[in-house]
Amino acid sequence: QVQFVESGGGLVQPGGSLRLSCAASGSIFSILAMGWYRQAPGKQRELVAIITNSGRINYADSVLGRFTIARDNAKNTVYLQMNSLKPEDTAVYYCYAPNMVGANWGQGTQVTVSS
Repeated sequence: QVQFVESGGGLVQPGGSLRLSCAASGSIFSILAMGWYRQAPGKQRELVAIITNSGRINYADSVLGRFTIARDNAKNTVYLQMNSLKPEDTAVYYCYAPNMVGANWGQGTQVTVSS
């Protein structure tokens, strides 16, 4: 089982920036990738960005050019740098790490973009 400690969410004005962090512990040897999903009220959970063990990265079209995902394997931590934030980025952001058994999810951190 994988456990997560997420941090970095909060309230920011449109055009602002936030950096999310997610530190994994437990059965981290089995992790295949690390990334972030988000879920806005009344909407389905969607992929934001993910980085595999080999370093391949995938972004949602809606965040391309604004968000950057990075991973520190020595610290078992994944980061999401979010720039040029928009009100439509408001959501609960979940850390995600799949392994051979299935999906592992963080508890979520709220990001609110509002003036």
